[in-house]
Amino acid sequence: MPRFAANLTMLFNEVPFLDRFALAAKAGFTAVEYLFPYDFDRKVLRSALDDHGLTQVLHNLPAGDWAGGERGIAVLPDRVDEFRSGVASAIDYATALGCSQINCLSGIAPSGLSDAVLRATFVANLKLAANELGRHGIRLLIEPINRFDIPGFYLNTVDQAASIIEEVGSDNLFIQYDLYHQQRTEGELIGTFRKHQDRIAHIQLADNPGRNEPGTGEINYPFVFGALDAAGYDGFIGCEYKPRTTTTEGFGWLVAERAAEKGADIIRIRS
Repeated sequence: MPRFAANLTMLFNEVPFLDRFALAAKAGFTAVEYLFPYDFDRKVLRSALDDHGLTQVLHNLPAGDWAGGERGIAVLPDRVDEFRSGVASAIDYATALGCSQINCLSGIAPSGLSDAVLRATFVANLKLAANELGRHGIRLLIEPINRFDIPGFYLNTVDQAASIIEEVGSDNLFIQYDLYHQQRTEGELIGTFRKHQDRIAHIQLADNPGRNEPGTGEINYPFVFGALDAAGYDGFIGCEYKPRTTTTEGFGWLVAERAAEKGADIIRIRS
C-alpha cells in the first residue's frame, strides 16, 4: 500500500493551520506536507510534528509573492539574489523540521524574455540549490504543473523536467510527480512514471476534473496505486487535493484503500 502524507495546505481547512496536525494524526496519517512553513516559528511547527508523531516529508522553497499571484521565482533573472536567500531560509526550516525534501516551483514565465534566458536562469539556480541542499542531506525537487491551473507556468511536462535535470547535472535533483497535473497535461500516468521512475522522489494526487479527492473524477486510482506498488515505488504520496465537502467526509477513498491493503495482507499471511 502506498504511504500517504496529508497536505495540510489543502486538507482540514475547517480548522486553523496549526490545529490540522492533530486532525491528520487522528485520521491515521504519519506524515504531512504543505506549501510553505515560513509564516510560522520553526519551534512551533516542530512541536506540532512531535506532539502528534508526524514526519514532515515536503515543503516548498519560498516562491515570491504568493498572495499577489507569483508561483515561484526560479526562472526570473532579476530575482536571483532573492532565490538564493530563499534557499538558505528553506534549509534553516527543513533542518529544524527534519524535512528531507524541498520542492522548487519554477515560476510563471514573464513576457519579453526568451526561453533560452529563462532556462539558463532556472538551470543556474537549480545547480546552486541542489548543491546547497545536498550539503545538508536534503533533496531538491522540481514539479511540472499544468498550464490550465497556472497559465504561463514555465515547467509543464515530466520530459521537460528530465531534460533540465540532465542539464543541471546534479545527483541531488529529482522530480515531484503530481498525478493531477500529469493527467491534465498529458495523461499516461503510469507509462510516464515508469519512464522516469529513477528520478521521481515524491508523488502527489488529486482527481480530475475538480482537483477533488480520488473517486470523484476520471482517474482510476485503485489501478494507479496497484501499478505504483508493482513498480516498487516506496516514497510518500501527498494528498494535495481540495475536499469536495469536508476533509473527513471525503476520506472514503482512503478507508477503502486501507481496507483493500489489509485484505491483501491477510491473503499473503494465509498463503
